[in-house]
Parts: sequence; C-alpha cells; structure tokens
Amino acid sequence: MAEIANSSFLDFTSFRTTSATDPYSAYGIDPADVVKTGTTVNVALVLDRANDPTALLGGDWASRQKALIDLKAKGALWSTYGADPAAYQEVVNGLGALGIPLLGDATGSAGYVSSVESRTIWVTLNSENFEKLFGTPLLRVASGDDEGLIFWNGNLSLPNGWDVGGIWPDVESPHAVSNLAGNVSAALPQGPQSIGNSSTVKPAYFAQEIGRQFYNFPETWASQATGTIGLIEPGVGSALPDDVIGTFGQLLDGFREKAGITTPGSTYTQNAAGQYYTGSAGERSLDVGVVASAAPGSTIGLYVGSGLDNDAHATTYTAYQAAFWDTVHNPAVVSSSFGGPQRPAPGSPFSVAANELFVDAALRNISVYAANGDGGSGGEIGTGLTNLYGVYMSPYNMMVGGTAVSSPAQAAADATLTPFTDKVAAGDLATLWQLVCGGLTALPAAGSLTTREIETVWNSYLLSGSLLDPGYLKNDAGSGGADPSHPIPGYQLAYGLHPVTADPLAEPGRGTPEVSALAGGGMFYKTPHEDMTGISDDFGTSAATPFWASIAAHINAEFAAIGLPQLGYANDLFYIASVVAPASFNDITVGNNVSTYIDGGPLTAPIGKDGATATLTPTGYGNEAAPGYDLATGLGTPNAALLARSLSAIATSQYYFDTPDVLAKGSAGWTSPVDQSLIFQSALAADTSLFVGIGTGGLQVAGTAGGAFAWTSQFAQQTLQSDFSSELVTLFDKQAQGSIVQADVESGDAVSVAIGGATVATPQATLSAPYGFVDFVASGSGSTMRAARAVAVAETAKGADDEDAIVRLRQNGENDQQVMFYRVDDYAGKIGDLSPGDPGYDIAALARAYQDETGEIWLQGGGYGEYTEAEITGVDAGSLIAMALKSAGHTYYAFAEANEEVDGAHVPHLWSYGLNTWGWEDLFGGGDRDYNDLVVQLDFTGAAKEVG
Repeated sequence: MAEIANSSFLDFTSFRTTSATDPYSAYGIDPADVVKTGTTVNVALVLDRANDPTALLGGDWASRQKALIDLKAKGALWSTYGADPAAYQEVVNGLGALGIPLLGDATGSAGYVSSVESRTIWVTLNSENFEKLFGTPLLRVASGDDEGLIFWNGNLSLPNGWDVGGIWPDVESPHAVSNLAGNVSAALPQGPQSIGNSSTVKPAYFAQEIGRQFYNFPETWASQATGTIGLIEPGVGSALPDDVIGTFGQLLDGFREKAGITTPGSTYTQNAAGQYYTGSAGERSLDVGVVASAAPGSTIGLYVGSGLDNDAHATTYTAYQAAFWDTVHNPAVVSSSFGGPQRPAPGSPFSVAANELFVDAALRNISVYAANGDGGSGGEIGTGLTNLYGVYMSPYNMMVGGTAVSSPAQAAADATLTPFTDKVAAGDLATLWQLVCGGLTALPAAGSLTTREIETVWNSYLLSGSLLDPGYLKNDAGSGGADPSHPIPGYQLAYGLHPVTADPLAEPGRGTPEVSALAGGGMFYKTPHEDMTGISDDFGTSAATPFWASIAAHINAEFAAIGLPQLGYANDLFYIASVVAPASFNDITVGNNVSTYIDGGPLTAPIGKDGATATLTPTGYGNEAAPGYDLATGLGTPNAALLARSLSAIATSQYYFDTPDVLAKGSAGWTSPVDQSLIFQSALAADTSLFVGIGTGGLQVAGTAGGAFAWTSQFAQQTLQSDFSSELVTLFDKQAQGSIVQADVESGDAVSVAIGGATVATPQATLSAPYGFVDFVASGSGSTMRAARAVAVAETAKGADDEDAIVRLRQNGENDQQVMFYRVDDYAGKIGDLSPGDPGYDIAALARAYQDETGEIWLQGGGYGEYTEAEITGVDAGSLIAMALKSAGHTYYAFAEANEEVDGAHVPHLWSYGLNTWGWEDLFGGGDRDYNDLVVQLDFTGAAKEVG
C-alpha cells in the first residue's frame, strides 16, 4: 500500500476553516460515540489523464476550439485526454481481486459515471471494504451533535502502482470551523451595511423582463431558438409533492404562459428514478423559472446526480458529472446554484478530483456558470476570515456574483441612495458620469419602475441595536473575493489582476466572481413556487447564475449564425471584451460584501425560519466595489446586446483571421510588426512630459491632462446604442482629451512610451494588441498613453468576401457631419504608391470609397446628440478600411499627414475608442480636442447575424 499525501478527512472538508489537525478535535467528537460498522459510502477513484490538456486549454479560444474539433473528428479526444485504458483496467482488476463492487456506467443515467473517458471508477464500500481499499477504517458518529458524520482518521492509502490521482467520496460532509482570526472585533455602523438595498418599493419581474428592462436584451432574444441548458439539481430533479396535480412539464408550461411565453417548454431529467422532493425544491424552481423566461427557446435538463442510492443523498459532484458526460442531450451550457460544504485542500486527491471534473467540461466544450454564493465575504462560516465555496470554483467555470438594481422609483424610496438621488436631481456631472458607467442610458425618469438608475453590490445586512437582521448567518449578500484553494488563472493575470484575500492573511488566489447580475436587495425574480404551482418572488446568486447561463445560450445562437462554434470554456473571451469593448459590462462601483464573523459575541442574528438565533462577533473583512474589475462584482453586469456584439467580433477575429498585432512584444521591448500609422493618445492625471520612442528616434510631447469627463472607451461605445439618450451625450460635450500625436512607423521599428518619470507597464497588452491598441500605464498615477491603429481590419463573419458592414454613428458635434470609408493597401493608409497627404490622395480615396445601400459614399451624421446607423456594402475579408470626415467645409483623414498643419505639425483628428470604434474632432486646427464630434463604429459580423 502507498500512502496518499494530503488525504486526511480534514483535507477533504476543511481547508482554511479550522486550525485543528484531526477530526476528533476539529468536530468535537467523543471517541465513545464512534463506530466502525453499519456504514456504506460510494467513492470515485479518478485516474490520471493519458496526456495533460493544460497547453490546449491555455491557448486562445479559437485555437482550443479548432483543436477540439480536430480531435473529435479523428475520434481521438478521449484516447488523448481520458485515462490510459491499460492503467484503468489494472485498477478495475485490482478492485475485483479485493472483492470490491463497482458502480455506474458511461451514461450516468443511474447516477454514477464510470468510464475510461471520464477516468472514473465508482465503487461501493462498506466499512470492511473501505479499510481493505484505503488502509484505514471508515468511521461513523453514532450519537451526539455530529450523529451521522462519516469520516476517517489519518491519510488514505491505495495499492502500489495504481494510476489514481483523485478521490471523491459521495457524501456532502460538513467542514469544521475554528476561530482563525484571533481576538478581532469590528464596529459596524447602525442601519444598512451597504447602500442600494433598502428600498421600501420592491418589484418583481420575470427574467426576460429583467433582461430587457435592465440588461439590454435584444428584442429578438424573446423568440430565439437556443441550445440545451443543463441545471444542476442534486436529488430533487423534477420531483413534485404527491398532492400536486399535473406533471412537471404541464406546470412549467403554466408558468411560461404567465410569463407571456406562448410556446410549450421542453425538459428532461437525468436519474428521475432516484429523485425525491426535498427542501432544495425551491432552488430547483428558481433555476427553472429563470431559464424558462430568459431563454424560452432552450430545452432544460435537470441533473439529479446520485439520488437516493447514497446514505447522504445526492451530491453536487455527481450531478455535475452526469451533466458533463451526458452524450445524449449534450447541454451546451450548465448552470449550478449549488455549492458544497467541503473545502478540499490544494494538492489533495479530493481537490484533484473536483478540478479535473471541470477540465472534462472544458474538453466537452461546455460553458459552466456557477453561483458564487449568498453569504457575503464570510460565506456564513465563523472563522473570522473570508470564505468561499472553493470546491466548485474552478478557473474553467464562470463564477457569478450578485447585485442590487434600483429603478428611479426604488431609489427615491431608499434612504441610503439619497446622496445619489439628490446629486442626480441637481444635475451633478460626476454622479451622472458614475451612473452612466454603471449602465444608465437616460436621465432617470421620476417614478419609473422599469428603467435603471443605479446598481450596487447585493448586501442586505442590517444592524439595529445589537440585532443583525438579516444577518451574516443567512443568504443576504453576494459572495466574492480571492479563493486561495485555486491559483490565479492565466486570463486574470493577463488582465493585470493579482487577487488576495481581504483578511490579514492576504493569500493569493483565483479572483471571484467573474461577472454579476441582479440577485436581490429590492428587486426580485418571478419564479414558480417550490412545488411548481403559483408564482414566487425569489432572489440570490442562484437567480443571477441561470440568468447568465441563459445569456450564454443566446450568445451561442448568435455565434452559430455567423459560423462560429459554441462558447464552451470561454472565460478569457469575457476578459478580452472587458478590455477592448468595456461597454459590454455595466461597471458596478458602489457597495461592499463585508460579512466575516466569529461565532459568539455581542450581536444576535437569526438562523433559519423558526425564530432561532445565534450570537456573533463581526471582524469586518470584505471587498468593496470599485471602477473596473473588483472582488465584489467581477467585471460587472451584462449589457447583453453590446456583449454579444463584442464577443462575436473577438471570436471571429480569433477563429478566421491572423491579423498582425498592433505591436509585438519581444525580449527587448515592443516593435511594430508592419508598416503603419499609429495614434499615440494620452489620458493623464496631471500635465506631464511625454516621449514616444520610434526606432532610434522619437517625439517629445507636452502632455496635457484632459477634461474631468473626457470620453472613455466605455462611454463612447455606450453611446452607440440606439436608445442611449441624446441628452446624456450632449451633457458631456466639449470635454477635452489629453495630448495626441500620430506617426508613421516601419516594420521592425522599436516603439516605446515614457510618461513623466514614472515606470511604464503594459498590463493588458496581450489582450488588446490583437485588436488594434496597446495601453502604456504609468505606475502609481493611473496616467496612460495608448498606441492605436487608425484603420479597421474587415474581419468578416466566416472570413467571407462581398459582405455588408454595419456603421454606427453618434454625433456630438454641432456642425454638419459626413463620414466616408475607403479601402487602403497597408496600415499606413497607402493607396497604390500614394501616401496620405500626397497630391492626388484625396481623389484616390474617393475612387476606393465604399457605398451604402443607396449608393452614397458619404454617410450623414444624425445631428447634435443623435444616433444613426447604416451599412456599407462589398466589404472583402481582411480589407483595410480607413475613414475621412467632412465638417464645416473641411475634409479630415484618419492619417494626420493628410490634414492641416499647426505650428509645423500635421493635426490628428481621430481618437481610438477600441474595437473598431473611433471619435472624430471636427474643428480645423484641433478645435476643442474632445474627439467625440462623430463617434464611429464598424461592425463586420452584425449584418451577417441578421441574415443568419
């Protein structure tokens, strides 16, 4: 027998929750209460893979997709990444020799998946066989407070030579709890513990209504055909009470009718024979209700897992495994609102088993959305430190957090929001700017219940005297923070994140959540009752998660329309979208999720619904919302239409094109991979010197700070929504940008930037360089200088020629505005032998101009503050497209060399706002330098979607 390191019972259950070193002291077990007989447990033995898929999964999304498609076409996916058949058979033979019964098959229909492909062998172990297999007795607490607890003492062992890396007992064993914070106490303010959760007006909506009213769901999504969504529903599945009249499908159709959905639903249940009606039925009905409304065109699969064939009943692990290995229904998206009480230690075989389960999902090309939890930063565990679910927070999952959305009517009835509502009423630009970043699209309409005003962190905790109600022991705040049981994933490092726990240990780990959506506070989801009859108002990250899973199903449909495979494991795409198309997310900047505590102390908090209470001492550790990514709300909440738009462009670029990065990073720094014209534009915290190095020379620039509300990429892209208020657009007119220069660089030229005397880094450059820009960031000051291309690359759907491209225009200049698009031969804007500014260049540009549907080459702006949209035709894949602007009798080009001179230098008139979005300055000589007089976006996939 070979002892397995880190395989104690506490390694299975209690990483970072207890200081005890053995189960007896950790749980307070009296040895006299422990027996060795009368216990049976099912255990998964998880073999190592024949090959390591890390390199495949670590590539970009398109390379993963192509590799998976190729392996599946060859029938080699699981011979490559499943278990070695000979090693698998060796373990099977060894178990037979020991007389240990095997369990399950490749389908998992009865609750357990055992196969070479899944690398899993489930076994049924009584006390005798457990000791025979693992070399240590299986123990059970027969009486006392922990009656029924199944455990073992010390590490496990296995026969020599077995290729088993993971172990998973099919029991939902609770974690032990110790005070890990010491003698710490935090003084909490009286009243609400976070803002935006205290409105006396509390509406509820169906999920599709929430999507349309607050998250910009396209109207077409209400009737869009979407793929299968699998819901993790351990034990309960589609079970109903005996006294309910009607089948599950009939009751679901009744709910759909109430939600205004006229088509019948489609569902199936895995291991229906093992399901049972339990207290988790309400969770099931919540999940089903959200998906049925938000993605009514999806078939819903309910995954029971191991069901009744288990002393501890069904586990989340087996439900996940059943969903991932369902090769009949093949759910494209899996959503889970269930965590698990276990906290496996990193490096333990239990951590290996759980982590590799989600690698299977990634290799099966399944998108997994998992709830981050509803217990705030403390996770309802009284260690005094921050806590997360851990076990199911794989970096291959999209973790979903929670927010509170307030409409104008709700905000007016929430005293915590008075500082915001008063400033909004007074027209305070800083407050309105903050709210626009958070998703506001029009000035708040007093009394409206169906438009957004502000979105904050979901945190409903309320202190009144010494009573914390709702309190830290209940589901009343979105969890979030760093999970030290998993390393920081590569896509977060590439984003520039280095998360650490918000407690004195400051341990590094995977940042959570990825994204968020409405979870509670003062607005709720309409869902079926737990028995599927009637309508309930429900909440939690358990609602936000199937809501996000529904968005993923819609995006899969959008992808299919333009020749892309389904999202699958695509976390990196969302982080790229946040960088190059930040309007894809509403940036939540207000609120906190603080809820850490120690058991016992001066405060009283309710537990459960029966009036019972407990005492606690708050320790005050948690996470604050902030601009950009934060550990309370992640990247933010969805602007669904803009997110689908940006992901389509990013995925198409990766899948069908090999466009050169704007700059290439080598050991000696950045170089230009092609001849090109680059815009260097600054956003400075204060006036400072700038230097742009090109080749062996460079440009010295007097760096000027921009206006307080100089347009950002997020704001510019937000204005390119047809329903974005023109009043908000013009409200932020004449906000000057920082300094700008434009220069031609040659292939191989070194390119560098200096900002004052600060150290300059490029923390997100690997994400943005393939999409046309690199941001150089000065350490400590937040000042940046962007190097960006002045031309668009026509990355068309399916890489097709002779396509239409959508042109979106938002005018913020008072002059008449017209824009023309024309094809150039290189990234420097050449047409044949003519460079921008050469005699005859203007004539050559006109000869290369694209036409709209009516044959016009100059597209008209809509007027001051207004939005317009058009299409240009005949666009070929990979074409380089430049622009020219007409305004007040002048014509300006995207290339400074073709424009007027001031003080001996040609004037740039174009500003890059990311992902084929630019802003024009329409005044001769540089004008007011706001570069938003006409904001222009080219969309090379949207028109193909409409056709598809």
